[in-house]
Amino acid sequence: MKRFHVIALGLWLLLPCSMGPSLLLSPAPAIAGHKGEPLDLNTATAEQLKALPGIGEAYAEKIIQGRPYARKDELVQKNILSRGKYEGIKYKIVAKQK
Repeated sequence: MKRFHVIALGLWLLLPCSMGPSLLLSPAPAIAGHKGEPLDLNTATAEQLKALPGIGEAYAEKIIQGRPYARKDELVQKNILSRGKYEGIKYKIVAKQK
């Protein structure tokens, strides 16, 4: 059994980077299809916003109506999202400037 674990670990370490140890260290994608890039609050569509955890139709519309954003934490400052909802998505969003 010990030999099996050593062989399995060795094979796991030899896997390509996309499947090996870096898989555990890489952040999860913000939204499926965005390749790990955070979603821009200033340009995201309602459908993209609704894909964020805890964001439905009403919140997506409030986010769009509150544009433009200089910083992503303005979602809380402008009373668009509660602190708890913001904490749940803050690593998946950005507010890019033009």
